[in-house]
Amino acid sequence: MARYFIEVAYKGTAYAGFQIQQNANTIQAEVEKALHTYYRHAFELTGSSRTDAGVHAQQNYFHFDTDIVIDNKIAEKALYHLNAILPQDIVVKSLQLVEDDAHCRFDAISRSYEYSIYQSKNPFIEDTAFYFPYALNIDKLNKAAALLIEYSNFQSFSKKNTQVFTYECTLTKSQWTLQNDILLYEVTGNRFLRGMVRGLVGTMLQVGRGKFTIEKFRSIIESKNAIDTDFSTPAKGLVLKEVKFKTLS
Repeated sequence: MARYFIEVAYKGTAYAGFQIQQNANTIQAEVEKALHTYYRHAFELTGSSRTDAGVHAQQNYFHFDTDIVIDNKIAEKALYHLNAILPQDIVVKSLQLVEDDAHCRFDAISRSYEYSIYQSKNPFIEDTAFYFPYALNIDKLNKAAALLIEYSNFQSFSKKNTQVFTYECTLTKSQWTLQNDILLYEVTGNRFLRGMVRGLVGTMLQVGRGKFTIEKFRSIIESKNAIDTDFSTPAKGLVLKEVKFKTLS
């Protein structure tokens, strides 16, 4: 029995999230169905980074165990056929053999997200960015973003009813940039809590609008309480950009 990592990208608009659910279509369900259709064999996938309903990914991973031998030449053919089976909003990008104990969730050393905001009406990006037509101070946004690097406990930005053993996360990048009229928040960390990035973005937008001061933002972080956190930013603006592993080529 060998273990394989399967790399996927997807537009999450039509899906109830990454992980399989009862009575709802998900990225995992579609990939498992495509694998079963092609190989005539049932596969049980383990996911790397769970994304919520409507969230997109340019890179995410599953792993699975199988007795089927998939060398590089076979993998290239399999990718072609799997992508022909999958819907247009999901693509399999790579399929590779890994060590038997490799784990696509626990072996990831970092995850990078982007949140996109546009401030002038644009029908071509409305499915993948958040329309926010209010004046924003980018300097204040970046002061708030830089403040996050100082902290490791992000309980204030975790949605309730989440089963985690710790709220500790290490962020190595947190910044706002303006690129081609798109305001981007980029954040990289070893792990993220449920709803964390959208909570960070929504609350920092309050700083950018002048409704919260930097001192207020710091107090929200230190309170370890989500009562003042703004989770209202929609899922469509969020994309998982990259998942890094030490040993994955």
